Amino acid sequence: MTEKPGRSCKECHTLSDGKECGQAILKISDSAPHIKVLFIGDVIGKPGRWALSQIMPYLERERPFDFSICNVENAAGGFGLTEEIASTIFSYGVNCFTSGNHLWDRKESHNYLAREENLLRPANYPPAVPGFGSKVFTLESGRKIGVLNLQGRVYMQPLDCPFTVARKEVELLRKETNIIIVDFHAEATSEKQAMGWYLDGQVSAVIGTHTHVQSADEKILPGGTAFITDAGMTGPHESVIGMEKEVALYRFLTGLHKRFPVAEGDVKFCGAMVTVNSLSGKATNIERLRIDLPMRR
Repeated sequence: MTEKPGRSCKECHTLSDGKECGQAILKISDSAPHIKVLFIGDVIGKPGRWALSQIMPYLERERPFDFSICNVENAAGGFGLTEEIASTIFSYGVNCFTSGNHLWDRKESHNYLAREENLLRPANYPPAVPGFGSKVFTLESGRKIGVLNLQGRVYMQPLDCPFTVARKEVELLRKETNIIIVDFHAEATSEKQAMGWYLDGQVSAVIGTHTHVQSADEKILPGGTAFITDAGMTGPHESVIGMEKEVALYRFLTGLHKRFPVAEGDVKFCGAMVTVNSLSGKATNIERLRIDLPMRR
């Protein structure tokens, strides 16, 4: 990154003390340590968990990262999460779980939510709902990273306004750290993009989830926030958003209900790798990940 000396920190995104940035300060900031955050798109059932077991060791070896976040709302048979499955995914090296509307599909997960602080649910659910909507984690280096989970309202449940809740939660998180990653679990592309612009410059990244279809619009917004509309799906892509295509077609053609089994073919690992300046909390790069896995035997 090359900056002209004399710009304020608000413009160059290198400091947070409001002072003018001289050339010497810029050199220090340019060489500041960066952290890499791996975000894993919605994990779908057994195929998605298998993809994690195969790809996480590879990424840790070949593409080292400092912290990992995984959306797990579909990890158990395509709907919800169990404590046993959560323990398995944690064992693969995932640091934080985010979720969304399907987390509630399994009643046994409710008690687990109430006591597992590393499993987040959208912060804009009513206060009586068990679980936590955000958390600050401490890395091995001592640096802190905040994670915030939100859910959209367009074509989804009429929850509290995610924009209002986002502003309040971000203000609280920024008291402890300026490195903040947001998982915005939403249906509408417009709502996700609006959230990116709304939080630009206040968080390190806004990453969309829920649709299971990866978008190709990853970018760094003007204020230094990394953005992608949807991180995609870690699971079977020879499917209709992770479920057997024959059953999906049956429901579309007849209008009749039939249980959705998780598909198996064409398993991919999808997500994003975000690089963040550890002093400013601004993103310097976002890379979309889409990795094909060999056929399972």
